[in-house]
Amino acid sequence: MKRFFDDVKNYWTYTKYAAKSELKSEVANKHWGWLWWLLDPLLFMIVYSFVAAVVFKKSEQYLAAFIFIGLSCWNFFQNTLKNSVKVVSGNSSIVTKVYIPKYMLVVQEMLINGFKMLISLGFVAIMMVMYRVPLTYRVVYAIPLFLILFVVTFGLSTLALHGGVFIEDLANALNAFLRLLFYFSGVFYSLSKRVPNPYGQILLKCNPVAMIMDGLRSCVLYSSDPDFKWMLIWLCIGLAVSVFGVRTIYKNENTYVKVI
Repeated sequence: MKRFFDDVKNYWTYTKYAAKSELKSEVANKHWGWLWWLLDPLLFMIVYSFVAAVVFKKSEQYLAAFIFIGLSCWNFFQNTLKNSVKVVSGNSSIVTKVYIPKYMLVVQEMLINGFKMLISLGFVAIMMVMYRVPLTYRVVYAIPLFLILFVVTFGLSTLALHGGVFIEDLANALNAFLRLLFYFSGVFYSLSKRVPNPYGQILLKCNPVAMIMDGLRSCVLYSSDPDFKWMLIWLCIGLAVSVFGVRTIYKNENTYVKVI
């Protein structure tokens, strides 16, 4: 994997500025600019709060912050994975003229969506002040949880990138799968509280995004420990998938240019 780390170092500057350019182009012709990155999850948070608290009468403590944490993580995961499917063909003008490790296009998507997630999490901090949520040392566990989110997202996105070059319908299939996964991830409700065991625990532990969201809520909002065992398991799985995905891209990236 020495080649991987060397390439990341060599192409980091380009990837960083490409992500910055993409972010600027997104808001260039919008009157409210970057505020849309905050308004989008905020509006969904209001809808899901209404559904959870009014329709189903199943509210959670610190409900708005609870949902916003879930939406922030989910949007990062979903948008990076979906965009990775077409990221090679979408950058054909670049990849057909100059060499760039194709997984750096995934890193570019992660930087873009990570920045948007950072803005959303800033709103979570404001909500915590409004709710007067007590902070404890357990908030530091958010750091390894975000690391796991990044590793798992990167690994799955490299596979999506590879498959998207050869499978035309992969984007449609992935969209359908992600819509289903959204409702099984506990974005606006607690899997452990609302789904009877053992099904709730199965959904929580077998879905890395659900596990990460639950862990973040535990350590940030409720001053309790996340599930360290499953954090380690999903970190190892994410690293294994990432290694496999990067090797697959290295092996086939010369073919990508011919296919697109």
